Amino acid sequence: MKYTSISHIEQLKAKGEKFSCLTAYDATFASLMSDIGIDVILVGDSLGNVIQGQKTTVPVTLEHMEYHIECVARANRHCLIIGDMPYMSYSTSEEAYQTARRIMQAGAQMVKLEGGAWLEDTIRGLTDRGIAVCTHLGLTPQSVDSLGGFKVQGRDDDTANTMLKDAKRLEAAGARMLVLECVPSKLAKEIAEALTIPVMGIGAGVDVDGQVLVLYDMLGISPFRAKFVRNFMADAQGDIKAALQLYHDEVKAQNFPAAEHSFE
Repeated sequence: MKYTSISHIEQLKAKGEKFSCLTAYDATFASLMSDIGIDVILVGDSLGNVIQGQKTTVPVTLEHMEYHIECVARANRHCLIIGDMPYMSYSTSEEAYQTARRIMQAGAQMVKLEGGAWLEDTIRGLTDRGIAVCTHLGLTPQSVDSLGGFKVQGRDDDTANTMLKDAKRLEAAGARMLVLECVPSKLAKEIAEALTIPVMGIGAGVDVDGQVLVLYDMLGISPFRAKFVRNFMADAQGDIKAALQLYHDEVKAQNFPAAEHSFE
């Protein structure tokens, strides 16, 4: 099985086919995901919540990210690996370049940053330096305190229009992928249709190009419960590998997310 590349994900979008993504933080789960054919692994700073027991992703450091990306990369045989750039590690372009260098050298093929149009110059600089960038709009966990908590974003016309404009500007700056988190389905569909780059959703409805969930949430073994999460482990009668396979298959068949996992 060949390694998945960002070009392959772009081809899936062009053909109208969905792609699957899950978070992973260690070699064992990375190996399982490779066996199954999950398209993308996100080594997310969500490790702060599910591995470290933190209330937010803010305490996660670059050293933490490097360690977990290295663990995943050693066992990966197929998936495109995206590595999160942690809180305040890309506040300037120069800082972002150094952070991205370390994320990529740890084993990622793409870096992910949270934020809107203020990131344009940074994205251009990273792109010029040959680094593939995934951006993240909607509910951005690193900014959850300023957002007033874990709330759906883009429900009023002003914030929806701003999100659409930001998405277009980030694509124009060179972003190769976009994550939309906790965004009304209608808005997410509009953004996905307006962009040529793949749009990956978490709590953003079925009409985006791919889906991502936090591994421990979809296995039903984390204390976190959200409308957009489905317990695939329960559906698979407690078999972890079967749960991962079911998630992959349901995303590909556009059976997940269903209406009950989406926001209006």
